[in-house]
Amino acid sequence: MKALREWIINLIYKGATNTKKIRMLLTPLVGSIFFCIVLLLIFTSFFLDRHFGFPEFIARPFNMAFSLPFLIIGSALWLWCAVKFFKTKGTPVPINPPPQLVTDGPYAYSRNPMMTGLFMVMAGIGILYGSVTLTFIMTPLFVLMSILEFKYIEEPELTKRFGKDYSEYKEKTPIIIPRIH
Repeated sequence: MKALREWIINLIYKGATNTKKIRMLLTPLVGSIFFCIVLLLIFTSFFLDRHFGFPEFIARPFNMAFSLPFLIIGSALWLWCAVKFFKTKGTPVPINPPPQLVTDGPYAYSRNPMMTGLFMVMAGIGILYGSVTLTFIMTPLFVLMSILEFKYIEEPELTKRFGKDYSEYKEKTPIIIPRIH
């Protein structure tokens, strides 16, 4: 298991430090795979809700009122993070990240605010459609899996790439849930 983890860390590191041409070629592929995984979780949730006969857990129009804050804040947070990455000549895709460590904007409050935004959007979609499975099972499982992946794959790669700067940033900034200064 440790060998596989090291192989993945080295693969991401190699991709993130490869030539710009290679990174640009791999970015759509890796981004599409991640996007498809998220869509698969959402549609699987809807299928499971129908399969098990789960009723919508929130009535209309309350679903809209409760989902909109999640959808708006989550989308805005994700977009803010993506813009930060593009401004520093990188992308949200780990294989083509910014060349320097981003620690300002939303990254001053959380080490992975982009995923926090995505978690909020997934929960918002679950609430909007009254999906028990998406809201209470798949989104929390996705959060857990993402935190584990971030902690055991991405963070070691970031430490390898940015060294002491990332270690210091990690010490003072929470992983997902922002700490308001």
